[in-house]
Amino acid sequence: MDQDFTEGKKFENIDFKVHPLPAGEYECCSFNNCDFSGTDLSATRFVECVFSGCNLSLCKLANTAFRDIKFRECKMLGLQFSNCNTFGLSFGFERCVLNHSVFFNLKIKKTIFSNSQLQDVDFSGCDLTGAVFENSDLAGASFDQTILEKADFRGAFNYSFDPEINRIKKAKFSLAGVGGLLNKYDIVIEG
Repeated sequence: MDQDFTEGKKFENIDFKVHPLPAGEYECCSFNNCDFSGTDLSATRFVECVFSGCNLSLCKLANTAFRDIKFRECKMLGLQFSNCNTFGLSFGFERCVLNHSVFFNLKIKKTIFSNSQLQDVDFSGCDLTGAVFENSDLAGASFDQTILEKADFRGAFNYSFDPEINRIKKAKFSLAGVGGLLNKYDIVIEG
């Protein structure tokens, strides 16, 4: 069965819970103020699309392809990004809320998380080489066997992870945030 191909279309103020987005490929499309919450986006391909002001919380992402995607001011609670199609997986997040989402074992090098909430997000086993966490809240985020080489944590806050079980060579940190690397030692740092 052939899937739909849609290119360059603007979707605005659509409740996709009421009118589901047909499975298919969406290239160079924009989704503005749309509600996808709880919908099934499985096996759908998004290429060079922009999502602005959308709610994608708890969407099903089985084999969903995100290639060169920009998410801006989106609510994205509890997403299982680890279920996505990993071929060409590439996205960036600006002023998004991604709390309780899972990126387990993904290779998402150079991903930009700008001014976003990443509370209780699972980055275990990820390759985040060169990722940027600009002004992002990482309270409760899990980093276990994560590659963080050349990642930029300057301006990020509330992060805490063990440098002995994560690769952090040439990662960048602000002096104020370095305490998050020492939490396992239960020491008091005063400034």
